[in-house]
Amino acid sequence: MNMIALVHHPTFSVLFPFSQSQLHGHCSSRKLLAPRKDQLYKSVSKPRLIMALASNEEGGIRVGERLYLGMDFGTSGARYALIDKQGTIHSEGKREYPVLMNDEKMDWVRSWRAALFSLLEDIPIHLRPLVASISIDGTSATTLIVDSNTGEPLWRPFLYNESCPDALPTVKSVAPANHTVCSGSSTLCKLVSWWNIEGSNKKSALLLHQADWLLWLLHGKLGVSDYNNALKVGYDPASDSYPSWLRSQPYSQLLPSVIAPGTSIGNLKEEIRTQFGFQEDCIVCAGTTDSIAAFLAARATQPGKAVTSLGSTLAIKLLSTTRIDDARFGVYSHRLDDKWLVGGASNTGGAVLKQFFTDEQLQKLSEQINPMEASPLDYYPLKAVGERFPVADPNLVPRLHPRPESDVEYLHGILESIARIEAKAF
Repeated sequence: MNMIALVHHPTFSVLFPFSQSQLHGHCSSRKLLAPRKDQLYKSVSKPRLIMALASNEEGGIRVGERLYLGMDFGTSGARYALIDKQGTIHSEGKREYPVLMNDEKMDWVRSWRAALFSLLEDIPIHLRPLVASISIDGTSATTLIVDSNTGEPLWRPFLYNESCPDALPTVKSVAPANHTVCSGSSTLCKLVSWWNIEGSNKKSALLLHQADWLLWLLHGKLGVSDYNNALKVGYDPASDSYPSWLRSQPYSQLLPSVIAPGTSIGNLKEEIRTQFGFQEDCIVCAGTTDSIAAFLAARATQPGKAVTSLGSTLAIKLLSTTRIDDARFGVYSHRLDDKWLVGGASNTGGAVLKQFFTDEQLQKLSEQINPMEASPLDYYPLKAVGERFPVADPNLVPRLHPRPESDVEYLHGILESIARIEAKAF
């Protein structure tokens, strides 16, 4: 599972990876997000992996010490970690998204909400009063259109990898050439697609990202986002504002206010606090995206360092002093203090493997692969039609044939093909 503790200046900063490896100048990482109120980065010298929901080291918490709760809502499930100032994990857990259906389709909103409150319930009761702050990361460009009064969704959510090519001509007509939003999977394309379809609820509608909406369930203040999640709706992190070309559009009335990741939004809602036993002074902080959380977990603090995060999909981030955005290749840059995280996300990854193999099969078959021998198979492993990065092509068709009789050879071919996509991305 991917996990990190992330915190962002000026209100939080802790990093701890559960595992880390470095190869050819880049790293793989795991992630979860946890807010804190002091320095910008603090690397933990001895990261620990705790597989149980809670450690037995109650005596390890000093009198008066507070803990920091981070939750990661990824593509396949949700996780939490509870850390102290030193980055020691006092509790961690995970939940798969429950399968909740609505008209024979997955009801993602109900599933995310259920996972959130299940994670809160999983936190050991004796640790809940020690939690000082909470934050959440979510999948980039997962978009919700909600009622601005009630916060309830007016439309099904647009998922992170969903493309809206119908809106692309409109977006390209107003945005600068090759802007980040000039991709069918951008948040802005999803907003415009909804705007062109919907007729009656426009005046009472509000756009939120997945992390924004989940955090709203905790703090109760509608219409707040962070500048990492807001990038793909057109927010300019360099000027810290929405550009004039976007503000002049009629659908700009749906855009949320934007603050820095980690900024305190407000106290935990009273009903949540009393239900779960958190303290009155527990605050909720603005979040970030899951891939940025993964980057921070790898502790790559020098320009030129890059991180590959292989989960359900494949995300790549490189720390740079130069901002680069080019929608033709699915490349965009997130702000990270005075530097930039340049990269993109491919639709290849673990979700493709899950189509063909169980976890047990993956482990057994992997042990039989000889990494010193190249596979003759040339695939482009995608779960469905469409790719975002290193080529932005909504019509790219998956290539997973011919399939050899040997499952070992088939897995070998898929893994090498994923690696080729990663190499092309770099």
